[in-house]
Amino acid sequence: MKEEFIIVLDQGSSSSRALAFDMGGHIRFKARKKVTLSYPRAGCAEYDGLEILKSQTESLAEVLAGLPAGSGVKALGIAAQRSTVVLWDKETGMPLCPVLSWQDGRAQAELASLQFSNTAIHDMTGLYKTPYYSASKIRWCLINVPEVREAAGTGRLLVSPVAGFILWHLSKGKIFAIDPTQAQRTLLFNIKRFRWDARLMDAFGVVRNSLPGILPTFGDFGKIKFGGFDIPVRAMIGDQQAALLGMGAGNENAAALNYGTGAFLLVNTGSRLIKVRGILNSIGWQAAGETPRYFLESTVNSAATALEWLKQKFGIFNELSEVDGLCRLSRNRLFCLPAIGGIGSPYWDYSTFTTFAGFSPRTDSNDVVRGVVEGIAYLVGDAFELIKKRGFNITEIRASGGLSNIDWLLQFQADITGANVLRLEETEATAAGTAVSAARAAGIELPARVGISKKFTPAVSEEERAGLIKGWRIFVKDISKTSANLRKLKILPHS
Repeated sequence: MKEEFIIVLDQGSSSSRALAFDMGGHIRFKARKKVTLSYPRAGCAEYDGLEILKSQTESLAEVLAGLPAGSGVKALGIAAQRSTVVLWDKETGMPLCPVLSWQDGRAQAELASLQFSNTAIHDMTGLYKTPYYSASKIRWCLINVPEVREAAGTGRLLVSPVAGFILWHLSKGKIFAIDPTQAQRTLLFNIKRFRWDARLMDAFGVVRNSLPGILPTFGDFGKIKFGGFDIPVRAMIGDQQAALLGMGAGNENAAALNYGTGAFLLVNTGSRLIKVRGILNSIGWQAAGETPRYFLESTVNSAATALEWLKQKFGIFNELSEVDGLCRLSRNRLFCLPAIGGIGSPYWDYSTFTTFAGFSPRTDSNDVVRGVVEGIAYLVGDAFELIKKRGFNITEIRASGGLSNIDWLLQFQADITGANVLRLEETEATAAGTAVSAARAAGIELPARVGISKKFTPAVSEEERAGLIKGWRIFVKDISKTSANLRKLKILPHS
């Protein structure tokens, strides 16, 4: 009997992966290739575009080669990091400059001159005026990279989030399209009109013919030929949106927390656009012919990145699996603001330094690790509190992602939010959500496989929680002011 599979491409901040799901929703085959994020100077984070492409095509080739003889592919879905942007030549297919990561903050000056207020930007795009998103990065490249400027002048420039770049190459240049979840992250897409916004394109100097077409998240992106297969591409979705679906939080008012390179708190608002100060209005997905779905989203820019920094720069531990044990050995609380790559919601601050407070003669490396872990949870908690005050009664949060295996993190997250935190058995939330999306567009319902492996309940009193939050807010406010003053003096000039 011929076996059928749903293929998923999951292009993330640290790797490109391909996975094959059978019709029972099980992952049968998968492959992973690392990608290198480099930091050429302070405030800059970039990739080699060809390395990203090679890592994704090689992982896809490996998975397809492993399928049983005679297998068929019913659909392919693509999930990818959203605000990382690729600029390439449509005649040669070659990237024209390094691929600027969502963590790259070099385009701050381009935003400073933008003649739109944060309120206006949020009203049009659901986002905020920060170099986290692609438009200012594109503008920076147009100003500073001659090859980009020349390609733009001759009509050869193509610009897209990573997913569009990968699909363009897989289709040999025949498909140049992305879905709204990816388009929104460029800061050029109007979430009310559901199209590229001419005012924003003019403001950033981006011409329409360099941008991809917009297709529904679940729908028909066309077909590609790869590895001996004719493959219908049936979904494209942002990695965090896919994770929300994969975590079983597709219903209105459900909350999910995906701990990866960054940490992303998502609250499903259904077909409603609900504004909360400092929190994003993200497009959840759009199915062909249906009303778009939205969610509130908060972003902690540095989660796994902060722990990787401790590992690489200070050698405090060798593997993430050690982190929980180190936190348990800690006897002294530190405050840490993990600001590598800037502070996301609800502060949107790219100037404050990564900072620790509370060092004493008794402080040791275990306290440093614990401080970073708890700093991630505090930042999530800040956004959670704002959403809660808007009227959302969230009593539980579903958690997934690589850092969700750190018990100390999830317990402290429960303590600081007052909500139960449920660790999911499904560690492949992004891939699972993408598979569900692609299958749905192909008329297939994959079985839900979302189980709870552990429940973390708040273990502190309301009084203790209030004290911790008050102390944290004082710390953040003071260090933000101090960082700004030190930058003015150019005593600590690095970004």
